[in-house]
Amino acid sequence: MQKLDESCKISVIVPVYNGGAAFARCLDALAATVYDRVEVVMVDDGSTDGSAALAASRGCRVLHTAQPRSGPAAARNLGAEAAVGDVVFFVDADVAVQPETIGLVAQMFTANPTLDALFGSYDDQPGEANFLSQYKNLFHHYVHQHSGEEAASFWSGCGAMRRDVFLRHGGFDTTLYDRPCIEDIELGYRVTRAGGRIRLVKSLQVKHLKRWTIGSLLRSDILDRGIPWTRLLLREGDFAHDLNLQTHNRVSVAAIWLLALSLVAGL
Repeated sequence: MQKLDESCKISVIVPVYNGGAAFARCLDALAATVYDRVEVVMVDDGSTDGSAALAASRGCRVLHTAQPRSGPAAARNLGAEAAVGDVVFFVDADVAVQPETIGLVAQMFTANPTLDALFGSYDDQPGEANFLSQYKNLFHHYVHQHSGEEAASFWSGCGAMRRDVFLRHGGFDTTLYDRPCIEDIELGYRVTRAGGRIRLVKSLQVKHLKRWTIGSLLRSDILDRGIPWTRLLLREGDFAHDLNLQTHNRVSVAAIWLLALSLVAGL
């Protein structure tokens, strides 16, 4: 394995609200990192299940949002403002990194001085075995693995940005999007508009531990992502092909959606 460059300090920012068992696995994975120059900042958004105490017992810096249920965007902003690292690495509370993940992030920024941000993808071995969880996570993996490496958007499930760039652009917009939505994508567009460079790193893969249901999938893909993203693309027309499949594959994507919903309806 390539020698890790220890000159870049990484601040891992994990927003959480009642993280449960998945959050415990997230912390276990972070504790197994082989990179030394790292701090883990857990931002609690009003949890009532002991998530904050668990994080503190694992040696994390624990911050609390001013108002409970402020949302992950506000929590991430708070964590980034308090971070001491050169790079802020956002990881969802239901994601498990690999031991080499943080070192890879550091290597990418060290080797690419003009790189402003990067993000990865879920791996091809979802943490939950039910059909919808397998479908959702494998579809995400497929799209990211078949997209171009130069990106215009950003993804906060497993995404890193130079801290000075993040702060200069004002972080995630919590006024335009008052609930967990596409604030990460919109931030990426702002960075790109200003001449910044964002890269999709296909080898940066993490495990998603979320169990999807038909309700959570439709709410996420249509209400929280699909509709707001469509509006954003209409406004930012020249980014319409970013992190997407070619036109001839979009029909296939629609067919997969219909097939998935048909299978679920028949269960």
